[in-house]
Amino acid sequence: MAIKAPLTDLPIRTAQSGFYKGFSFDVTVTSKLAIGALIIWAVAFPDQAGAILGGLNSFILANFATWYVYVMGGFVLACILLAVWPTAGRLKLGLPSDKPEFSNFSWFSMMFGAGIGVGMLTWAVAEPIYHFGNNPDVIQGLAGSGQEDNVINAYKWSFLHWGFSAWSSYAITGLALGYFAYRRNLPLTIRSALSPLFGARLSGPLGHAIDIVAVIATILGVAQTLGFGVEQFVAGLHRIGFGDWLYNDQGTASSAAIIFAILVIMGASTLSALSGVGKGIKWLSNINMALSIFLLGFFLLFGSTWFGLTALFVGLLDYVAALPSMLFTVYQADGSETGDALSSWQGGWTVFYWAWWVAFAPFVGLFLARISKGRTIREFVIGAVIVPALMCFVWFTFAGGTAIDMELTGVAKGAINAAADGDKIFAMTALMLSPTLGWIMAVIIVVLLMTYLVTSADSAILIVNTINAAGDEGPKARPHIIFWGVALALVVAALLLVGGLKAIQTAMVIGALPFSIVMVLMCVSLIKAIYRDGLRSKIGTATTFTAAE
Repeated sequence: MAIKAPLTDLPIRTAQSGFYKGFSFDVTVTSKLAIGALIIWAVAFPDQAGAILGGLNSFILANFATWYVYVMGGFVLACILLAVWPTAGRLKLGLPSDKPEFSNFSWFSMMFGAGIGVGMLTWAVAEPIYHFGNNPDVIQGLAGSGQEDNVINAYKWSFLHWGFSAWSSYAITGLALGYFAYRRNLPLTIRSALSPLFGARLSGPLGHAIDIVAVIATILGVAQTLGFGVEQFVAGLHRIGFGDWLYNDQGTASSAAIIFAILVIMGASTLSALSGVGKGIKWLSNINMALSIFLLGFFLLFGSTWFGLTALFVGLLDYVAALPSMLFTVYQADGSETGDALSSWQGGWTVFYWAWWVAFAPFVGLFLARISKGRTIREFVIGAVIVPALMCFVWFTFAGGTAIDMELTGVAKGAINAAADGDKIFAMTALMLSPTLGWIMAVIIVVLLMTYLVTSADSAILIVNTINAAGDEGPKARPHIIFWGVALALVVAALLLVGGLKAIQTAMVIGALPFSIVMVLMCVSLIKAIYRDGLRSKIGTATTFTAAE
């Protein structure tokens, strides 16, 4: 049976003049209205918004836990398949003559910074501490809470959430987008990744709906990251002496502090986004990678080095051995104390993280595609899954390991456990250093946090504009970049002020669900395209776009 040549033309109608010149009016305006409505609703009717969002969140966690668990496990298997499949592994994200635009160091720096680099400063210390106290092994009586026999378990579960699963979801999205944009010359936007399934129909309302879902998921996913970052930024400013006005009587960040932090972060992010990927984002990524290496080197040299090394190697072995079970085990609430506790833990941790990474995937995936033209699929999988995951593991074991060791041996005397999530890394370094050196380290951490937050936010702004501009990677209208910078700031501020981080988490989990369906279709579409391209190659049919077409 003859195999048709692949689709290499997917026109998306854009405005030819006026304020929206170069942008898809349907996608851009609908996305803006949806995000604007969320902001107004959250501010004008906080109680109603909180109740409705909370109900939807509870429904999703109760009814879609199995979906999220199996979907994320499927992404890991898909990445393994694409890396070892000879037909796929050697294919380039681009034409045979294309070369990578960025050096390996800059490529990895931008990838890690835009992905989950900012999370390292909060969760590399906080999450192992949490899991050291409680995790499925503790709930089932297989290890003791806060005991030595639970140290490796704390890392096994931390690695699950920040390891291969997270980066596989990004890689699948990035591979699908890069494959169809740079081999087929289709627009660099989410809908293009579904072209083998829906063809030319993606030029119309179906494609618009897919891109709108991606924009909303991106804004909510990045808002989640910025929400954690704002709280940690405020904690850092307090540590370096910005004053008690940063906190209210309840010990949480004050409204003035939240607004100040968002103005600083989003102002810098918008300016960086206006400069483009090759300038602001590239340089910021290189700076935060250098500072990350410095901070990690500090923990390697002056932290609990042997404890961290042991946790890294033993924890990694346990993680890899237990990964199949952890990826596909769904805990069901069965009315028993243990069953209900396991289900609650999985919903609050694993399912929440899977929704977060799905919400982050359109932004990180499209950004990865944007910076990975000219690289092979195998190179992409290794670079975008294994390398950054290992970097996360090192952070968790040496930063978090030092914290666990200090609590386990009594050196911390509960000070790290008692600190808020964002403040734990500052509490730990303050215990390790003299007051003067501790202040200097706090300044370094605040600067590093700032660069990570700005890199994540400005990358997201550019990606949202790329989707709205029908995949156009060129210069965007400055007012639109400024709009999305302001909109992202308002989403974070509105949700933080009316409901704190819980409100952002709830909105993000809800927004991620429809895009998780899109991601599954992208995965199927990519595998189908590679398989059919292999058949086309055997009969001499073109598999890439050529100017002659």
